[in-house]
Amino acid sequence: MAHSRSAKKRIRQNLMRRAINRWRKRQVKGAEKAFDEAVHGGDAAKAGELYRATTKVLDQVAAKGTIHKNAAARKKSRLAKRLNAMAK
Repeated sequence: MAHSRSAKKRIRQNLMRRAINRWRKRQVKGAEKAFDEAVHGGDAAKAGELYRATTKVLDQVAAKGTIHKNAAARKKSRLAKRLNAMAK
């Protein structure tokens, strides 16, 4: 257990940041899942709309530092690949 005031504050901050980061990652997973369902459903218009929404969420989460910017870019690239394959 922490003894100093600064260590106790650090514990509180870590708990809050962990909760926020987990919430952001859930937002990403939800957006990706909705996109996948649209792709598997064959709805190109909806998939395109959800692709834009998902990339926006990924960019926002990467900007906050929850995930690395390269990880967000990699996920966006894979989503775009699935969208383009569906359009063909």
